Amino acid sequence: MKVCTDSCLFGAWIAHKVGEENIKPKNILDIGTGTGLLSLMLAQKCSAQIDGIDVDSNSFTQATENFNASPWNERLHAFHSNINEWKPSGKYDLIISNPPFYENDLLPGDYGKSISKHSSLMRLEDLLLKAKDLLNEDGTFAVLLPWRRTLWFENAAANHSLLVKEKMEVKQTPAHSYFRTMALLQHQKNDIVKTDMAIKTSQNEYTAGFSELLKDYYLYL
Repeated sequence: MKVCTDSCLFGAWIAHKVGEENIKPKNILDIGTGTGLLSLMLAQKCSAQIDGIDVDSNSFTQATENFNASPWNERLHAFHSNINEWKPSGKYDLIISNPPFYENDLLPGDYGKSISKHSSLMRLEDLLLKAKDLLNEDGTFAVLLPWRRTLWFENAAANHSLLVKEKMEVKQTPAHSYFRTMALLQHQKNDIVKTDMAIKTSQNEYTAGFSELLKDYYLYL
């Protein structure tokens, strides 16, 4: 599976919050881990135990290989399971997810790509329910969303007692419209911190904000 720029940005953004701010998880759950990208990025910035779960067997195999080959393999654990059937021994301090984006859109022919991009096996509503059930009372839920679904997601999350603490809206360049939202949610009510970022400048170079977040992960920054 290809690694998308917005996924890298999301992972770096969460890792920054964990490494530099007051989110200090002892354990993390990565729902829909795919290649294990987000888990691997977070493992570099904290000492938490990290569980990555994916329903797709190829994704599970790839994540397992990547975890085992990393310097943090003792703290990284891949599981092959549907999140709706996942029954861990306890709750998590941090839950992260880059969920399927194209709910109710036309499905492509390739099954692996289909379940990684569509919500036929996990609707956003189901994701919220699982996050609520598996999150510690003072834990944080981090999610990457299509920008057009942000308002709906915030309202649906509030109905499940998950409230937005911080969000960053992302656009490709200053001239483009927003296309992704990265959000942090908690059970407690907070004043929402809202920021935005363009990935590239009008000269097609990475912006200073993007470069600062990704410099520890992109070899050429």
